[in-house]
Amino acid sequence: MSEIHTNERTQSVFHALADASRREILRLLRDGEMTAGEIAAHFDFSRASLSHHLSQLRQAELVRVRKDGQRRIYSLNTSLFEDVLAFVFQFIGEKKP
Repeated sequence: MSEIHTNERTQSVFHALADASRREILRLLRDGEMTAGEIAAHFDFSRASLSHHLSQLRQAELVRVRKDGQRRIYSLNTSLFEDVLAFVFQFIGEKKP
């Protein structure tokens, strides 16, 4: 299970989420697994740029990748999203007296 509570992990996650293209990739993956080619079809940037964005998302552990022959198939790491939400919700909870 991934933990977001370390400073390095938190920085990696929020750095990845700070980019609009990476957030759009996450939105696409919300509907299910996709290959890099399927993801690329939604963007106008180069394959190298897509590779960089996917690398940042993998490094932050926001997405998982598995190989299927020559293809790489990407999916959301939902357990890390649960950790991210728990981290964020701690700031909007009720104030303690």
